Amino acid sequence: MIYRELGKTGMKVSVLGFGGAEIGFQKVPQDDVNTLLNAALDAGLNVIDTAECYIDSEEKIGKAVGNRRKDYFLFTKCGHSEGWSDPDWESPERLMASIDRSLKRLKTDTVDLVQLHSCSLEYLKKGVVIEVLEKARAAGKTRFIGYSGDDQAARYAVECGRFDTLQTSVSMADQQSVDLTLPLALEKGIGVIAKRPIANAAWKYKERPKGEYAEIYWERLQQLKYPFVKGDGDPAEIALRFTLSVLEGRGVQTAIVGTTKPGRWQENATLADKGLLPREQMDAIQGRWKAVAGTNWVGQG
Repeated sequence: MIYRELGKTGMKVSVLGFGGAEIGFQKVPQDDVNTLLNAALDAGLNVIDTAECYIDSEEKIGKAVGNRRKDYFLFTKCGHSEGWSDPDWESPERLMASIDRSLKRLKTDTVDLVQLHSCSLEYLKKGVVIEVLEKARAAGKTRFIGYSGDDQAARYAVECGRFDTLQTSVSMADQQSVDLTLPLALEKGIGVIAKRPIANAAWKYKERPKGEYAEIYWERLQQLKYPFVKGDGDPAEIALRFTLSVLEGRGVQTAIVGTTKPGRWQENATLADKGLLPREQMDAIQGRWKAVAGTNWVGQG
């Protein structure tokens, strides 16, 4: 397994991290989560990323590997404890209570990273939500604080200088961040965590996956027409290695991939271990994006 320094945090993270959304939303049985996470940790993965709004993901992770807390870096997110339609941004008390609840669910006294989850630019600029995370850090509830999101809000999160990390969308079908946020994050020493690095495997759908996260990426791939998506190569390998190769491997330190199948994580780890894509292939993928992408092709939160 390849490891990289996560910005100035000092954390040496595996380039492939486990994303906890699917085990919650897809109601994966606890026994399967136990097998999946313990096998991943045994194989060298040391990043687990989840959120309070991923149904019971935090509880499942706590039960599965809470007794192995020293073996991995634990990241979670806050802001939607009552659901996406009623975010916690106007209530510092609710936001802090959500962080406390996450610690209990994850069976730990402290996490390595708490991230504001898709907070709007408006509320970021007000600053109160950031202050809550800073207080949580000062109280020892988290070692570092971050922002998880895209577009102009992500740009502001980097510019304001108050976050240790940025989690943002980076994939062959989602390249806005490559110019908008990643170079500045690299310059400032902010750690970068890539979400959706394989674009939700949108190429697997023969028809538009209406209502799925993959739908927008599926639409984009129809226009991008990458040859490897059409059968000239392994899309999963190229997609993952593309994300890990952005800015010559310095723009992204770890890529979060979710799965419900223990064997799939090891397959992804094998792909990641192949290293950076050749410069010629990177140029072709990025060149195609610049030629085709519309002005409304923003990062998908």
